[in-house]
Amino acid sequence: MRRLLICPDAELRPRSYGRPYPQPRTRPYDALLVIDSGGAVREQWLHDMNLRVTHLDALPNDRFVLQGHGAAGDQNAQIYGRDGRRRRSFVMGHAVEYLMADRRHHVWSAYFDEGVYSDPISADGLVRWDSGGNRQWGYRPPEGIEYIDTVYAFNVDDGVAWANYYPTFPLLEARTNGEIRLRKSPVIAPAGMAVHGEQVIMLGGCRQPDRLHRCRMTEHEVLLIEEACLTLPNGAPLRGYARPVGRGRHLYLRGASPRQWYVMGV
Repeated sequence: MRRLLICPDAELRPRSYGRPYPQPRTRPYDALLVIDSGGAVREQWLHDMNLRVTHLDALPNDRFVLQGHGAAGDQNAQIYGRDGRRRRSFVMGHAVEYLMADRRHHVWSAYFDEGVYSDPISADGLVRWDSGGNRQWGYRPPEGIEYIDTVYAFNVDDGVAWANYYPTFPLLEARTNGEIRLRKSPVIAPAGMAVHGEQVIMLGGCRQPDRLHRCRMTEHEVLLIEEACLTLPNGAPLRGYARPVGRGRHLYLRGASPRQWYVMGV
């Protein structure tokens, strides 16, 4: 499923550095959410928005969770109902690297260093919320294990999140029943991963963005089984991609065109 959020009344505003950035002309504003599910396209209006949205995911019962910048105060996350109206605003912390939800009403937010070292919510590196925006859990590593600095690769399935994080890049398994497990991993700084049972596929890492690492998990470590070079379906080399999206056993990739996605699975 692909989602595209469009602000019909936006403009490019110059910045003191870098390229101009598109922003709504006025706030609040209405935005059009276009959803492509297996070729079936539907549209949903989201009303009275005041965020410049950077992350969006679907929740059960046709709801959505959004995170971004520009709202009054620190309430930088919002829940929208099936009618396109805002149900709640809440504080999610700064420097959100990933925002993903599952089908069991859990929302996960993972962070990078700018938030980890400056914001009390982001300081945990990985936080779980319920689908109403109430904080339920924050990561605390066992004694002797490094805290999260930045989450590099992330995967969410129903009731579980997987994270690979700087500086030591272990594979963290965090379940909604409170179970936490850390495994030593041979893959340094992967960009994405797919997980199914004991099998893990990691993409990138070790400064090789097109490298696939097929691994198997034991109780305490991740074992490398084989490596391969990932190519496009036509055999062409994979020269670049946007941040991968890991959903359980599937890893979704987008290349140069926002209209074309690729998926691979374990």
